[in-house]
Amino acid sequence: MASNGVEYDIKDIGLAAEGKRRIEWAERDMPVLQKVRERFEKELPLKGKTLAAVLHVTAETANLVRVLKAGGANVFLSASNPLSTQDDVAAALVKEYEIPTFAIKGESKETFFKHIEALIAQKPVLTMDDGADLVSTIHKDHPELLKGMLGGTEETTTGVIRLRAMHKDGALKMPIVAVNDAKTKNLFDNRYGTGQSTLDGIIRATDVLLAGKTFVVAGYGWCGKGLAMRAKGMGAGVIVTEIDPVKALEAAMDGFFVTTMRSAASVGDIFCTVTGNINVIGAEEFKVMKDGAIVCNSGHFDVEINLNDLKKMASGEPKVVRDNVQEYIVSGKRIRILAEGRLVNLAAAEGHPASVMDMSFSTQALGSAWMATQKKPLAPGVYDIPEEMEREISSLKLASMGMKIDELTPEQKKYLESWQHGT
Repeated sequence: MASNGVEYDIKDIGLAAEGKRRIEWAERDMPVLQKVRERFEKELPLKGKTLAAVLHVTAETANLVRVLKAGGANVFLSASNPLSTQDDVAAALVKEYEIPTFAIKGESKETFFKHIEALIAQKPVLTMDDGADLVSTIHKDHPELLKGMLGGTEETTTGVIRLRAMHKDGALKMPIVAVNDAKTKNLFDNRYGTGQSTLDGIIRATDVLLAGKTFVVAGYGWCGKGLAMRAKGMGAGVIVTEIDPVKALEAAMDGFFVTTMRSAASVGDIFCTVTGNINVIGAEEFKVMKDGAIVCNSGHFDVEINLNDLKKMASGEPKVVRDNVQEYIVSGKRIRILAEGRLVNLAAAEGHPASVMDMSFSTQALGSAWMATQKKPLAPGVYDIPEEMEREISSLKLASMGMKIDELTPEQKKYLESWQHGT
């Protein structure tokens, strides 16, 4: 379909007015991104470049793609998860901002990849990914486009893991900036954003009281740290499961009980996976769970909870007992799966607050501009965000919060740079 010459595939263009209100509300809490927009409007670092973005289609993302367009890019957007799209936002992007958008909440896997193909058909030279589905599809099915690629950015832990694996195997044929690995992303978005938005999704879906419950967090990376911290703050007793002894020890020193998922399965009331790995919870765990156990995932892909195991074990079909809650009966006990095992914070809530996405999306935008304006094309590989860019984003965020930091005196700089000074 088309509106004013803008191609799209969305649920309902009539939702645009509500979507615009939502986008404008988020914009108020994204001051750093607005500073980036002002710069982009003057410098046009992406002028004439076609950029394909496969991201969660939310109000925060809408403000990011508007900034990319202001920087001169021809932007095309599709969803990075079938359940994360805000349909009113998608409508507003098409009608109000004339950005081609291909995303429908609840779309099938077939439609999901059809939308990605619609972006690839535009022959992008820059990509923006949230899970690496766009880049991996280009490599597998459209390798002819790789020669003209200036590069791409990757937003998620899961996506960066996939891309580093591709690079290690010699399969990655384009440069990628690992936005997820930037401190301005993972220290804040992963920790504070995931922690708050995941609990928001769980509470909206179930109306459960966390105080007094045993909350099991699978994985103690930045997302797991944020989730465990927030669950503890709401009165839950928190158990952490890990495969990395260093992270497990850190969780223990942070005051959490650490054990195996097999052991935690019989005592947990609420389970949430944030590992980026497959089959973290399966048949052995489902067998021993309490009646009424709540199980969800906040990792990017819906592979962390083995729903095939659960379906085989369950009596009959699952019953929808609330929006985003399916109840399975296993040996007479009720096991409740949230959001079909997909990202609970986006499927059952609204994702991360705009304030924390302000830094992540500023990093995304500046990372794309950095790749697009290199004098020589970058070689294939996974690149870190330049440190000076992170310092700039952090400084802008602090200033927007009304906070100041000290500066080193010449004497202090000399002391830190010298090896002669000692006791």
